[in-house]
Amino acid sequence: MRIVGGTHRGLTLAEVGAGDAAAHLRPTSDRVREALFNMLTQGKWGDLVQGQRVLDLFAGTGALGLEALSRGASTVTLVDDGAAARALIRTNIEKLRAMGTTRLYRRNATDLGPNRGPAFGLIFLDPPYGMGLGAKALTSALTNDWIAPAATLVWEENAPQLAPQGFETLDQRRYGETWITLLRAPHPSSV
Repeated sequence: MRIVGGTHRGLTLAEVGAGDAAAHLRPTSDRVREALFNMLTQGKWGDLVQGQRVLDLFAGTGALGLEALSRGASTVTLVDDGAAARALIRTNIEKLRAMGTTRLYRRNATDLGPNRGPAFGLIFLDPPYGMGLGAKALTSALTNDWIAPAATLVWEENAPQLAPQGFETLDQRRYGETWITLLRAPHPSSV
């Protein structure tokens, strides 16, 4: 697993290894990450990464958030409640020397609590597949002011996801077992 584009292109990230089965670590493959970031940076919506504050929920290894940082995001906040995942994320943050532009929170992504800072313009949701946790995390993030108006959300699951009320589906693509659903959060006038 490596960073596939941007200023840290080619940097090898920490290996998941045998890991902890209970941690549900399932990193997004390099191929899927490359296709996703091509869509986010060169798609019909322009560059959705450059200068964004990024929130990576169910961060796992941190690969999605750190890829965004490599491609021009201003800051990345990574959220995971697993000890194995947080250890991998810390290692990967150190490999990128990104301590000043990242934050790592030990939180349950489905129960984030209130956001005490500015909202995020790009959010990654990569929950354990098939458990309904993505919808719960999205509800928690929205009701607790983590999501900026008109933010872009990238939801990775093993099935296509329906846009929650008020959200707009921008794109949906399948890569093997993985479905990527790209959403736009409600604009202030539509809330």
